Amino acid sequence: MKRIEAIIRPEKLDAVVEKLGELGYPGLNYTEVQGHGRQKGMKEIFRGREYDIKFVPKIKIEIVAQDSQADKIIEAIIKVSQTGQIGDGKIFVSDVINAIRVRTEEHGDDVL
Repeated sequence: MKRIEAIIRPEKLDAVVEKLGELGYPGLNYTEVQGHGRQKGMKEIFRGREYDIKFVPKIKIEIVAQDSQADKIIEAIIKVSQTGQIGDGKIFVSDVINAIRVRTEEHGDDVL
């Protein structure tokens, strides 16, 4: 199993959820997060004054999927989230050793 963590722009969340639903993968968790990458935040102008915003609002999506589905999910997230601009986000993929459904105590791929 793979754990896919995608950091994306907040305005792209609905499109990503819709695309994953179309692919038959409706299960995910998301969290509103803040952070910065190489750009170290951004500058905003409000009422003629410039402000430094050190942490940019983002959405973190977490999905656990079977190994065979991971590439398809990653490609869908990239396709929908990509604008070509700085701040599009990142995707991290890691191995999941086990998953357990609390209600039934099932283990492994059956949980997904």
